[in-house]
Amino acid sequence: SSALASKATGYPIARITSKIAIGFTLDELAKEIFEPAVNYIVVKFPRWPFDKFVFADKTLGTQMKATGEVMSIDKSFEGAILKAVRSLEIGVNRLYLEKFADWDNEKVLRELKKVNDERLFVIAEVLRRGLLTVEEIFDITKINPWFIDKIKNIADMENRLKLEDLTVELLRDAKLIGLADKSISELTGKNIKEIRKLRIENKILPKFKLVDTCSKQFDATPYYYSTYRADSDEVEVSTNRKIIVLGSGPIRIGQGVEFDYCSVHSVWALREMGIEAIIINNNPETVSTDFDISDRLYFEPLTTEDVLNIIDKEKPEGVIVQFGGQTAINLAASLAEAGVKIFGTSVDDIDRAEDRERFDEVLAEVNIPRPRGISVTNLEDAISGAAEIGYPVMVRPSYVLGGRAMEIVYNEDELKDYMSRAVKVTPDHPVLVDRYMQGTEVEVDAICDAADVVIPGIMEHVERAGVHSGDSIAVYPPQTLPSRVIYTISDFTKRLALALHVKGLLNIQYVVVDGKVYVIEVNPRSSRTVPFLSKVTNIKMVNVATRVALGHTLKEMGYHTGLVEPKPYTAVKAPVFSFAKMQDVDISLGPEMKSTGEVMGIDYHYARALYKAIVGAGMNIPKNGCILFTVADKDKDEMKDLAKAFSELGFKIMATEGTAKALETVGIKAEVVGKVHQRSVDIIERIKSGKIHMVVNTHAPGKHVLRDGFKIRRATVEHGIPCLTSLDTAWEVLRMLSFMRDRRLVYSLALQDYVGGGDELA
Repeated sequence: SSALASKATGYPIARITSKIAIGFTLDELAKEIFEPAVNYIVVKFPRWPFDKFVFADKTLGTQMKATGEVMSIDKSFEGAILKAVRSLEIGVNRLYLEKFADWDNEKVLRELKKVNDERLFVIAEVLRRGLLTVEEIFDITKINPWFIDKIKNIADMENRLKLEDLTVELLRDAKLIGLADKSISELTGKNIKEIRKLRIENKILPKFKLVDTCSKQFDATPYYYSTYRADSDEVEVSTNRKIIVLGSGPIRIGQGVEFDYCSVHSVWALREMGIEAIIINNNPETVSTDFDISDRLYFEPLTTEDVLNIIDKEKPEGVIVQFGGQTAINLAASLAEAGVKIFGTSVDDIDRAEDRERFDEVLAEVNIPRPRGISVTNLEDAISGAAEIGYPVMVRPSYVLGGRAMEIVYNEDELKDYMSRAVKVTPDHPVLVDRYMQGTEVEVDAICDAADVVIPGIMEHVERAGVHSGDSIAVYPPQTLPSRVIYTISDFTKRLALALHVKGLLNIQYVVVDGKVYVIEVNPRSSRTVPFLSKVTNIKMVNVATRVALGHTLKEMGYHTGLVEPKPYTAVKAPVFSFAKMQDVDISLGPEMKSTGEVMGIDYHYARALYKAIVGAGMNIPKNGCILFTVADKDKDEMKDLAKAFSELGFKIMATEGTAKALETVGIKAEVVGKVHQRSVDIIERIKSGKIHMVVNTHAPGKHVLRDGFKIRRATVEHGIPCLTSLDTAWEVLRMLSFMRDRRLVYSLALQDYVGGGDELA
């Protein structure tokens, strides 16, 4: 909330409190601080991860569940709340959910009593239908009537738009309330372009107001918001060369602070080049929304309408979209259609990478293999296609973020279940069905200027393909890949970057199976690994990519095509999860991303770097004690050697009956423990009583969420016991424990010591 209060008022809380902490007094800081002049309303709206965790308990209470938030500013509460809702990127642009169309009045009133993430939307629907008065809603929800009354104003305006002809006066009233052109289009049935044209012709345009950070005593920081409730505009448009950088919106699973890092470094690069940098973002937790980062900051939703309003005002040379994650990339096509110049990789080339059929054409052109797959628009094609490709298959909707609704299915029944449950399949939203290849996953970030391709580094994933790249432990430089495979990956990266005419950054994921390299996907934009790779290679990737996007060449910056010589140390990126915050969420890893953050460990020895990363991620790995093994049948053979190795390290082994029998064949006498509720003292009881110190658990595919494995995994979360759901991770933990048992951390180095020298310490 300190960050929120700072952004909402322009008051530099952290800077002032830091100075007080080291001895300054408030009167000595009087010239730096002014009472904020707040003549606007600010709304903070949380962003919850329930689109990822569909089985999670959505009830809101004293346990925080949000992964991020948005902030909006307007002259009215109605305008601010509507801006916040369309900033959330949950597929809505007003206080209305599509599923309301299928709800009868009884269901709407039942849902009103639930305290969850949809409550404000339900209140708006109750008011829209006229089911209860403001006072009656207050009696049920105890939400202050002032807020309910404001939501009623929005609902009343929506009903007017549905029932009345759209006149210029009605359009003006709708914009005064804060409804987006898209909302007005949905409610009136008119084309969105028609509404925008009518609005511009009749000069129904937003005014931009300054967030006054110093009570008009000095020139305030150029930090703006839009409103339709003002007569004057406070933006003094400059004639300097200027470019807009699009931010990445709220932090959520699949798109976190890594894209804010990229946005900020791009702004810094533009300012170094003498170009006025303008940033648009709505996340108060970010560095990009600090008012001294860019030349101008617009605190606005990242939608086509809101961005075009700013472009119409500022008239920049163009927009950079490749550093704002999928949020910014998704705006590229509509902005280009409106005549806005997109710096860097063209919209058409972005589409060539993201569209299934067009990408297949690119791969055929450059002769690069990929796992066999098809794009389907109905269940029948999915069934016949999967049978032809061969199970298991990876299924996912096209154009997804963070592996949303991505699963591995092992038979036709699971495929039917997926198609009915996880996605809505239409010709506009096909589902991709790919052969699932279980090999080593490799990730590459590169910079291309359409002539040369620089590859700062290659990262090898610890977990086999099938675990989302954001949830995998990634290692730089690769530890097990032969030189031939590294050469092939470098060659494929160069070919793909040039074929897609990339100007800036691109991220590629590969899978290596039996020494053969296949491409999984290409993203012609920045990725979540760019900050990690930039830090460990000391290559300012975003700075270089920004200059390339503006027409500079890699050669003139001193770079040459190819893979940069790897550093003499090892860096490990480990995911961080928030499972303790989310009840009823399965912690087992798969193709859908679940981590909410990451940490980095760096050292001259791989095992020590891994140790630092795992400890940094908050995983309390025991150095001795009891390990429970309970694994799926498919993993029992590999598990035998793993358990034997842990036993030789001195760990006591405990196992469920089937796993214990498998261990007997290699001479390990494991203590048999009953499955959940199977014996007087079962696994959950042992976990609760502290008799189990670590769990290695893999689950059979397609098993229902409430089976034993799920309960065991949840118990480990609730009692702070490490639970390894991938045998690959378990092997690396074993390797780390073996190494760390004989050696200890004898010195600490700063990142600058590694990247700036210090090699003699290796």
